[in-house]
Amino acid sequence: MTDPCETTSLTVADALDHLRRTLTPVVGHRRVAIREALGHVLARDIVADQPVPAHDNSAMDGYAVRGDDAGADSLRCVGKAFAGQPFTGEVAAGECVRIMTGGVIPAGATAVVMQEQTDADGDTVMLRRWPGEGENIRRAGDDLQAGDTILPAGRRITPADLGVMASLGRAEVDVFRPLRVAFFSTGDELRGVGEALGAGDIYDSNRYSLYGMLTRLQVERLDLGVVPDNRAAVREALASAAAEADVVVTSGGVSVGEADYVGQVLQERGEAHFWSLAMKPGRPLTFGRYADAWFFGLPGNPVSVMATFTQVVTPALRQLAGETSRPRARFRLPCRSDLGKKPGRQDFQRGRIVVGEDGVLAVESVGRQGSGMLRSMSAADCFIVLPADSGDVTAGEWVTVEPFAGPLI
Repeated sequence: MTDPCETTSLTVADALDHLRRTLTPVVGHRRVAIREALGHVLARDIVADQPVPAHDNSAMDGYAVRGDDAGADSLRCVGKAFAGQPFTGEVAAGECVRIMTGGVIPAGATAVVMQEQTDADGDTVMLRRWPGEGENIRRAGDDLQAGDTILPAGRRITPADLGVMASLGRAEVDVFRPLRVAFFSTGDELRGVGEALGAGDIYDSNRYSLYGMLTRLQVERLDLGVVPDNRAAVREALASAAAEADVVVTSGGVSVGEADYVGQVLQERGEAHFWSLAMKPGRPLTFGRYADAWFFGLPGNPVSVMATFTQVVTPALRQLAGETSRPRARFRLPCRSDLGKKPGRQDFQRGRIVVGEDGVLAVESVGRQGSGMLRSMSAADCFIVLPADSGDVTAGEWVTVEPFAGPLI
């Protein structure tokens, strides 16, 4: 057990390394129809049991011809080969077969001449250009070879993956069961949408941001609402959440203040692996365990909630869901804005990617960067990631950009 008053702040990289070494995927698979598999994580490799396409077929509308006839002025058309309606004979010397895109290449044919490069008069076909050997033919197995691992376990299924599985004739697929995530906010001042505000009250926005980010991650969500700043209430909420979910996510109450009961209850009845991150916004972040559930205690400020969720909780939930880890998409762009930055913590400032009149990409700040200014997240489409040891940035300098993409936000 660590004491939040004594611990030093971990770097984001060190925190992620700890999570990678600590977390293992949930136990449990389920078989679902492929149309229901979108967004789920594959539990077993998808291996092709047949080639796709299964036969050599035409990539163009035209005529299937023999290479041995190359140079002939004309050929006699002896039949047709449409998709699903193959020509059953064999192309002999001086012959060709009318063929449509996707049609099976007839026996004896070695190339397809495009329709636009021919002239037809009844059964006589004149070729204005002879194709090269194999031209305009899609070979059997060009897309998938029998025995190849097409989609690996740990992959989150995309729309294109559904088509790949369908091309193999797969009707069902094994996926990891979705994570169950319980979440709640803490604070006597918080009110739900639709409630009247009293003196000093504010509406709880964090649960709505968390709901959206959790939904993007395809998890089962259990919203426990707002829990008052009361030790008994927090203890009851944590116990209830841990009994029903794989992961518990809270916002607020994990710092070292007098009314920060989440951290206190975790110290009494759970275990904490770390309490603080060297990042801005979002220094107070707790990761640990409560009963049988993993626990993430996020800060109370709205921007800090979203920043810590994207940088720490998202990769953790992906790993718990069985998804193979992948690096974040980051790249360098020139910055159009001056940015204020003090050395000491890695900074995740909110920005937007812009296209100049010359078509060149750049990034600019969305303005004020306070951790309570949730509108800065709504106005942004990326983080401007500044290293811990860096200082102020002058307009024109190159910076690292991490776009908000996919299920991150």
